[in-house]
Amino acid sequence: MPKFNVTVPHTLSQQEATERLNRFADILREKFKDSVSDLEQNWEGNTLAFRFKTFGFPLSGKIAVGDKDLVVDGDLPFTAMMFKGKIESSIREQLERLMTAGIIKKKE
Repeated sequence: MPKFNVTVPHTLSQQEATERLNRFADILREKFKDSVSDLEQNWEGNTLAFRFKTFGFPLSGKIAVGDKDLVVDGDLPFTAMMFKGKIESSIREQLERLMTAGIIKKKE
């Protein structure tokens, strides 16, 4: 099965990043309610395992919460390969928003 991979840097503590990631499923359900179904998630240590369907394609993977980044690794069905770039960019965009929401960066 083909793979996808996304790395999203963050400046949060690992605990804060984990707490924000807990909201990932809720955000997906709310924002993509017309295109995401059968969403499941569970924690294994500092790694969030997820599974959902989008446009009929099943996607699954894991998001590892590190000190400075989130690393997403997942599986794509062969029929979704043409959408790999779009899937990766959408996941990256949503996680970046989640990790930076409410953070005001200081000007240097």
